[in-house]
Amino acid sequence: MTVLVFLDPAFFDGRIVDAHVPAIMATDQGVTRGDGIFESLLAVNGVPRKLQAHLDRLAGSARSMQLTLPDADIWKRAIATALTTFVAASPQAPDEHGNTSVLIKLICTRGPEGEETPTAWVAASAVSPVLAAQREKGLDVLLLDRGYESTISSRAPWLLLGAKTLSYAVNMAALRHAHANGGDDVIFISGDGQVLEGPTSSVLLAHVSNDGGKTLKRLITPSLDNGILPGTTQGALFAAAKDAGWELGYGPLEPRDLFDADAVWLISSIRLLAPVNTIDGVEIGTADVRAALTSELSALLAQTH
Repeated sequence: MTVLVFLDPAFFDGRIVDAHVPAIMATDQGVTRGDGIFESLLAVNGVPRKLQAHLDRLAGSARSMQLTLPDADIWKRAIATALTTFVAASPQAPDEHGNTSVLIKLICTRGPEGEETPTAWVAASAVSPVLAAQREKGLDVLLLDRGYESTISSRAPWLLLGAKTLSYAVNMAALRHAHANGGDDVIFISGDGQVLEGPTSSVLLAHVSNDGGKTLKRLITPSLDNGILPGTTQGALFAAAKDAGWELGYGPLEPRDLFDADAVWLISSIRLLAPVNTIDGVEIGTADVRAALTSELSALLAQTH
């Protein structure tokens, strides 16, 4: 089931609506033009993870689109209503670690055409078991050209690169292309050969070396200067890894850097840390090293809030 809670000024804690009946105008510009923004996050054991980071990114996306956004406290009350209602109606079974998880989506559109009154709501639903399987088994990934150079963001801000908009048709088409060609997911490459991001994830890679008997570990992600979406979960993991003694790095990265890595991951708020087994059919590192590093970093990620 899905619980929908609309941010309605007449309802202090949000207005619950039936997800099985129409709840949005057919002329809403989020429907007709994809003119809106969203965030997805996990609530673990009833507590939204990295909520402030997601609200901050939602606000950043709104600024990029000159979109009026409800205040953070209004979102928080609606999130609490959606989460409480969903858990009461559909209790989730604990995972192998004893935790329960609920998917929370925050959505805001420009509203019906001609009115310029934003439409905003929170959706609470179960997390797909497919995502847990991908974390466990890993991913086979294809490299795809995103169709623009890495420097385009500063020259064409109207492309809204780095904003999390509802216009995800290209991202979904890339995933369908991967599935049709034997892959599970995609890493986008810019026209000038820079590694960017996945359709719904950030990219990480690791190098492990030995210096005089001391193990050195380095975690790297592409530079945000390329116009990619700043990853909230990637940022949280970087902070935890730094505290654990990892060296951190930011791009620019090229495809050869992925193939040379000891491990590569796609990371997002819902799927969390999913290891990449192969890229374009080429194995990344070794299974043992991927598994060990994934276990270590997943444990660090679990400690973040």
